[in-house]
Amino acid sequence: MTPTVHTRRLVLSPYHPEDEDAFVALLRDETVCRWMGQERAPEKEIRAVFRAILEEIYPQALFDVWGVRAEGRYVGHAEIKPTGNVDGHELVAALVRPSWGRGLGTELVRGLIDYAARALQLPEVYGMVGAENTASLALCARLGFRHVRDVVGDDGTVTRMLVVSTG
Repeated sequence: MTPTVHTRRLVLSPYHPEDEDAFVALLRDETVCRWMGQERAPEKEIRAVFRAILEEIYPQALFDVWGVRAEGRYVGHAEIKPTGNVDGHELVAALVRPSWGRGLGTELVRGLIDYAARALQLPEVYGMVGAENTASLALCARLGFRHVRDVVGDDGTVTRMLVVSTG
């Protein structure tokens, strides 16, 4: 079962059915999707993903998925999951735009790295960041991520695969 994780200002907790609209709003935001390196999906598909989190991922303990809150309000989404790109685990983090530029992204990613080390005992974790996402690339550099390789999509977009040691 995905546990609740606390950082100084954030609470990462398992999703509840009442979080669905906030999750959908985050993943329907075109700017958020662009920086996550994904196309904006139709609302119906995002709602299906949310249901899969509650009905498949949590019951089968497939991997950890959290809703992220600050001061009791939903501010984002986070995951640590096996990645198909390499033999390892990937961090996924996204914040609602009003939470950008306040240091919450750094705090969130640092909290995920700490959890990966402490609870999951992973020696390293990966991140996938769009080559044009300079803010997230700078955040990752500050936290010690190293460039592994570039992944070029069918549409020519470039995503940087990064790795950081958790120890």
